[in-house]
Amino acid sequence: MQKGDFVYISYVGRIKESGEIFDVTSEEIARKEGVYNPEVKYGDVPVIVGAGFVIPGLDEALEKMSVGEKRIVEIEPKKAFGERREDLIKLIPESEFKKQNVDVKVGDFVSVNGIAGRVLSINAGRVRVDFNHPLAGKALIYEVEIKKQVTDTKEKIYAILKYFSNLDESIASVKIDGETAEIETKDIQLAARVKENIIGTIFQWIKEIKKVKFSEVYEKSEKSKS
Repeated sequence: MQKGDFVYISYVGRIKESGEIFDVTSEEIARKEGVYNPEVKYGDVPVIVGAGFVIPGLDEALEKMSVGEKRIVEIEPKKAFGERREDLIKLIPESEFKKQNVDVKVGDFVSVNGIAGRVLSINAGRVRVDFNHPLAGKALIYEVEIKKQVTDTKEKIYAILKYFSNLDESIASVKIDGETAEIETKDIQLAARVKENIIGTIFQWIKEIKKVKFSEVYEKSEKSKS
């Protein structure tokens, strides 16, 4: 594959040291391995090769693969989720959480200034929070397959929509009119930041598109009609 190619991939991600699965795209494998989560929407994942849609080590591996190829890829921490950093473990006054009516406990995941962290300990009114990624410092192993490549402009936009919003063709429709992409969503409004990400990615990786239009359509439900 080449940088900028649109592909769909499937994978199983494991922590090298323990063999524990931390991410999987197949519902069948998730059930078989005992890691199925009913809240997860399983399925092949859209990726623009070389665009940072996946961790660097996996991105590099995809550039050396072809459609239909399967590989087992070992990725060191620096090309996965980074090394663990002691400076990302912070002490925060417990009062800061109480101001937000948040009752923190050890093991909880919290958000501070928009950054997620895990509570390590609480002592003398101070909360020790680890802002490292949960997989920081871990070597990973991916069993990855490139399932298909997408070359059609409309299908590329659907791939971008799926990546940033997890919307499929039952919720979103795409129409190409010359250099304009028209994206219509049904009974849902995308957040401004999500739209910005979608637009920026379209302009960067689909050069023939010069303009993007969004619209929302809402249909009166049968319950509302009665």
